[in-house]
Amino acid sequence: MNDPMPPRPIEIGKILDYLSHRYPFLLIDRVESWQSEPEKRLIGIKNVTINEPFFQGHFPEEPIMPGVLIVEAMAQAAGVLAHAIAELEGNRAPLFYLVKIDKAKFTRLIRPGDQLTLDVTMGRVIRGMAQFKCSAWVEGKRAAVCELLCAGKKE
Repeated sequence: MNDPMPPRPIEIGKILDYLSHRYPFLLIDRVESWQSEPEKRLIGIKNVTINEPFFQGHFPEEPIMPGVLIVEAMAQAAGVLAHAIAELEGNRAPLFYLVKIDKAKFTRLIRPGDQLTLDVTMGRVIRGMAQFKCSAWVEGKRAAVCELLCAGKKE
């Protein structure tokens, strides 16, 4: 991961204000820090527990978090960042939809008891679409990376 950012946390109540997701599909528990300058970046946390419903079928004998849900956790962190930036600028962010996933790579299995650290950086925003570079880490070791493109839809 890059150099640590100064603490600027977002608690779960605010995350619930920003995102439409709810249990069992809310995959970000806390934002440790975020910034708007010099780059738009967020560090979030997903605590992975054996109580997660997906572990019943993926895989009961050796539970691991599905890769698609790791990507979804990164996408939700990107959504929280977009909302936090919009609020800072005095606006309301649109509802974002995932449009494209590029360069996804998984390098470590995520198991119950792991704490997934989500590192998301917002890139260009053009015509209501935003690019994000994302990575997920466990104990300082990279577990996944991807690039996301999200399209905003005004409510």
